[in-house]
Amino acid sequence: MVHFTPLRTERKLVAPLWGGSRLPAWLNLPPPRPERLGETWQVFETNRVTDGPFAGHTLAALVATHGAALVGTRTAARYGADFPLLAKFIDAGDRLSLQVHPDDYFAHNYEAHTGFHGKMEAWYILDAAPNATVTYGLNRPCTQAEFAAAVAAGSVETLMNQLPVAPADVIFVPAGTIHAINAGILLFEIQQKSDLTYRVYDYGRVDGKTGLPRELHLAKALAISNFDPTQQGKVQPLALTPNRDLLIACPYFALERWTCRAALTSTTDPASFEILTVIGGTGTLQWPTGTMTLAHGESVVLPATLGEWAIAPLDHELTLLRAYVPDLAALTSTAYQVTPDEQRVAEVLRW
Repeated sequence: MVHFTPLRTERKLVAPLWGGSRLPAWLNLPPPRPERLGETWQVFETNRVTDGPFAGHTLAALVATHGAALVGTRTAARYGADFPLLAKFIDAGDRLSLQVHPDDYFAHNYEAHTGFHGKMEAWYILDAAPNATVTYGLNRPCTQAEFAAAVAAGSVETLMNQLPVAPADVIFVPAGTIHAINAGILLFEIQQKSDLTYRVYDYGRVDGKTGLPRELHLAKALAISNFDPTQQGKVQPLALTPNRDLLIACPYFALERWTCRAALTSTTDPASFEILTVIGGTGTLQWPTGTMTLAHGESVVLPATLGEWAIAPLDHELTLLRAYVPDLAALTSTAYQVTPDEQRVAEVLRW
């Protein structure tokens, strides 16, 4: 059996026309730094491991070869030889297009050639300008025809709900929710492995390379969108321990926030891999056969068979986000041990 160590991967840089200017410095990227950087795909199946015995291999290749030893028994049972999550940072220097994502049924039946799943996602707001908002769902009931007419007339924004956001807010975005990240927001996103985005409206913007308006995907968007007013998108974190908060959980992923003022120890679950992403400070990751330093903004994959590991701050405090494929029944049981408030648990464990 292969003996895995933590897998640090080379992030993918994405520079869309709405990208901001903060990520290069925030991530301490080496020069030459891109002038505009909208996304960094921290962990994705095509990202290559940067060091250790598997340097140069993509996560997809490692899953194909080693299966559950990397992704875990629960993940392998659900997804086979697939690395099912994508973790990224997003910096919106300008507002993103009004868009919507399909669910698994639509993706697997109508977009099977892409190899993608549906796109359920959640955002953790890292920074937000004063009065920043995200566009989140409709502000009133609407028919497909009415919505399409509003897009054609350029008045669709009057139908949309604007949700104020601030640092540390958690936003859950189910498939079918029409949404947009607006200007002035820096966030971490955890999502299913998918790049299926159906652009609904783009404010008349023109692609700088082609000189043409950016493509819309209205027919597909109308087929999958929820045209009822969307419930409040913010989710209140649930404290599991003094150092550990459950931010969100659904069948596809769970996301936690860990605050480390001293060393914390844990053990990987043989049923799932984990993704650790540092969002504050720097730290040292230790496992039975080695150590590595994790810089601010860095992500690392912990294989399911890694076993015991520990994380410690190099400064006064380290904050990280931990993502994994959950066992919702077990997670619910854990949450009930912390609080008997069923409504509170249901608010976090949304799906």
